[in-house]
Amino acid sequence: MSNALAIAGVTATLEYCLNLVYSSAALGGVSVSALAPDIVQTNVVSGSSSQLHVNLFLHQVAHNAAWRNVGLPSLAADGSTRLKNPPLALDLHYLLTAYASEDTQAEALLGFAILMLHENPVLPRSQINSALTNLPSTNPLAGVLSSSGLAEQIEMIKITPATLGREELAWLWTALKADYRPTYCFQVSVVLIESQLASSPGLPVLSRTVSAQAMPSAQFGSGFAQLSAIQLPMGQSAPIQGDTVILSGTGLGTVTGVALSNQRLGILYSAPLLTPATDSSISFTVPTDADKLPAGAYSVAVTFTDTSGALQTSNSLPMGIAPAILTTPAPVATTNSLGSLVTLTCNPKVQTTQSVSLALGSSAVPAQALTAATDTLSFQFPTLAAGPYLARLQVDGAESPVAVNWPATPPVFTGPFVTI
Repeated sequence: MSNALAIAGVTATLEYCLNLVYSSAALGGVSVSALAPDIVQTNVVSGSSSQLHVNLFLHQVAHNAAWRNVGLPSLAADGSTRLKNPPLALDLHYLLTAYASEDTQAEALLGFAILMLHENPVLPRSQINSALTNLPSTNPLAGVLSSSGLAEQIEMIKITPATLGREELAWLWTALKADYRPTYCFQVSVVLIESQLASSPGLPVLSRTVSAQAMPSAQFGSGFAQLSAIQLPMGQSAPIQGDTVILSGTGLGTVTGVALSNQRLGILYSAPLLTPATDSSISFTVPTDADKLPAGAYSVAVTFTDTSGALQTSNSLPMGIAPAILTTPAPVATTNSLGSLVTLTCNPKVQTTQSVSLALGSSAVPAQALTAATDTLSFQFPTLAAGPYLARLQVDGAESPVAVNWPATPPVFTGPFVTI
C-alpha cells in the first residue's frame, strides 16, 4: 500500500500529466501549478498578464465509504498492544481552474485537461511510476515522491467527475477568497495509506472444530473441466515452492496444464502436471523458481482441450504461494540504537513492490526498504527481550509455514525460531 506521501503523489502525477498534454497542444506556453487559488491569483496570474495558466487545487479529503470498515482497528486485552493496522482509505476532491486573458483561451485550456481526464479514468501503474520518477526539479518533493508506493497499492487510482451546484461553487470560492474562474470539479479514488507501526498478529490456529460442505458446482456439459477445491499439504494455508497441490473437480481427464497467475505483479506461470490423473482429481508441484515466481496471492486454473479440439481454460480458484524462512544461513538478530535488528534469508525472492512483514511471537514490523529483488530481508524491531521467538514471514498476505509437533498434548510450535 501507499505511505503518507501518497496524497502528494496523486497531485504530482496529475500535474505531470497536464504538463504533457499542454506541451503538445499548440496553445503556446502554458504553466501548470498545484496551489491555492488565492495564491495563484495574487502571485502567479496578474490582471494584465497574457500568460496561460492551469491550477490544480485539492480542496477536500474524505474517507472512502467502501473501504472505511475494512480492517477495523483493534487492541489486545491490555488496551495498548496494536493487533492490526487498518488502511487509511481516502477520496481526493480537486478543482481544475483555467486562467487566461484572451477570448476562448480558458475554454481551450479546460477542454484539453478535461479530455485528458476523460480518456484516463484509471491511471496505469506504469504511468504513475513514470510521472513520479521524472518530476521536474521545481517540485520540492521530486526526490522522495517516487517512494510513495502509490503505483503499488492494491487499488488503482480512478478519476471520476464531481457535480457541484452553483451555490456550492459560490460558497467554495467565497471561502477561498479568490475570484471565480472557469473550473472543472473531479474526484480521485481511492488512496490507501498503510501505517508502518508495529502490530501484534495472532498465532496460527493449531486445531479447528468447524466443518463446511460445499454445494456442487454448476455443470456446463461434458468435455469441460471445472475446479471445485484445492487440497494443500499438511493443512497449510498456502504451499511453498516444491510442495505438491491436489486440485479436485470434474472433467479433469482432459487437462493439459496448470496456470498460476498474479494479476498485480503481471505473472502468468505454467506448472507441469503430475501423474496419475483422474477425471475428478489432478496434482501438480509448485514450481521452484525464486526469480520468476514470488510469494503472494495467485489464481489457479487448468487448461484443457474441449470436444472440438480447442484449447480452453477452466474457472480459477484463489491460492497463495507462501515464502519460506531458510535456516541455512540462520536468521541473525543484532542490537542497535533502535532496538533489535533481525536479518533473514527467504525463498523465493521478494520483489520491491511487495508488502513484506515479519512477526516474532506477537510482534510484527514491516521490512526495511528494498531497492531490488532480494532473498535477504532486514526488520527493525523495538528492543525485544532475550529468548526464542516463533518467526512468520508474510509477503503480500501469504504467510510462511510453521512446524508443529502434533503428537504432543497440546500441540506445540517447533520452528522456525529467531533467538534474541
